[in-house]
Amino acid sequence: MKSAVTRQEALELLQKYNKEAFHIMHGLTVESVMRYFARETGNGADEEYWGIVGLLHDIDFELYPEQHCVKAPELLREAGVSEEMIYSVCSHGYGLCCDVEPKHEMEKILFASDELTGLIGAAARMRPSKSVMDMELSSLKKKYKDKKFAAGCSREVIAAGAERLGWELDTLLERTILAMRSCEESINREMETLSV
Repeated sequence: MKSAVTRQEALELLQKYNKEAFHIMHGLTVESVMRYFARETGNGADEEYWGIVGLLHDIDFELYPEQHCVKAPELLREAGVSEEMIYSVCSHGYGLCCDVEPKHEMEKILFASDELTGLIGAAARMRPSKSVMDMELSSLKKKYKDKKFAAGCSREVIAAGAERLGWELDTLLERTILAMRSCEESINREMETLSV
C-alpha cells in the first residue's frame, strides 16, 4: 500500500482545509486508532498508510459538509494522493454520503471506528478525569445505549461496522477504547504544538 504523501504533508493538507481544533483532533485520533489497529491485526508493515488514511478521512467535512466524501477526491488528487488512498478515505462514508464500499480490512476498521471514536471522545469529556484512561466498557455501553448522548454519532453505522468486520459489538467498543488509550497523551501533546 502506497500513500504518495508523507505524514507531514497529510497533516498540512488536513490543516489547509480544517481550522477548527475539534476537526484536527478527530483526524489525529482516527489516525492513531488506525495505526493501533494496523499493529494489532498484523498489518504493521502498512501502519503509515492506515494512519494517513485516518488522518485525511474527513478532509472535506469542515468546508463541504454537504459534499462529504464527494469533494474529498478532488482535494486529495490536487495534493497528489494515490487513487488507492482516495478510495480508502472515501469508503468510511459508504451508505451515508457515497457508494464507495469498504472492502479491505483497513477500510472496514475505518468505517467501524470513525463514528465510535467520536462517541468515546464525548464520553471521555463527561468523565471527571476527562480521559479514556479510566474508561471501562460498561460505562461506554451505557452511553452507547442512550440515543440522546452524542446523538450525531450513528449507532447504526457503528453496529454495521462491527458486523462488517465479523466482530461482536462489545469487541469493537473495547478494542477502540484500548486504541484511544494508547494515543491520548501523544495527541494532547501534538495539539499543543499545532496552531489551532
